[in-house]
Amino acid sequence: MIKLLSRFYAFLIRFGVYLLPFVLLIIRLAWGWELFESGRAHLQDVPTMVQRFTEWGVPLPKPSVYISAGTEMVGGLLIMAGLASRLISIPLFFNFCVAYATASRDKVVNFFHQDPSAFIDDAAFPFLIMSLLILAVGPGPISIDALLKRTVFKKQARQQPSPAK
Repeated sequence: MIKLLSRFYAFLIRFGVYLLPFVLLIIRLAWGWELFESGRAHLQDVPTMVQRFTEWGVPLPKPSVYISAGTEMVGGLLIMAGLASRLISIPLFFNFCVAYATASRDKVVNFFHQDPSAFIDDAAFPFLIMSLLILAVGPGPISIDALLKRTVFKKQARQQPSPAK
């Protein structure tokens, strides 16, 4: 029985390794599109968004609406393409930390005194986690980043002279 379970578990590991590139692609496409849509929604009604940002206590609300929208739209497109993925995940992470610190401040302040689902159910949470995931594991092998790594950067590494001894 143990041997059968070990074989099955080894199969699951091999299957997961083959599945990973496609799962990362699906995650990037889905969340990248959601990011793009969120940023675009900010720009479709700027006065309302400025009013919300003001109510949430976001400093410089009007420029912040444009910065947040631009970060989300450009970030969403880059995440979908898998281009500069780790780099763009940093401002995205910061963007959603600001969202928590302002629009969801009560959920952060009361994190240990409330049901954790209040923090997790916040609209910013999946985006925050997605930006951390992309920063940690990268966009995966089905991405422009991976293509550049296999072609351009590999050629540059071969062309660099070895250090003198």
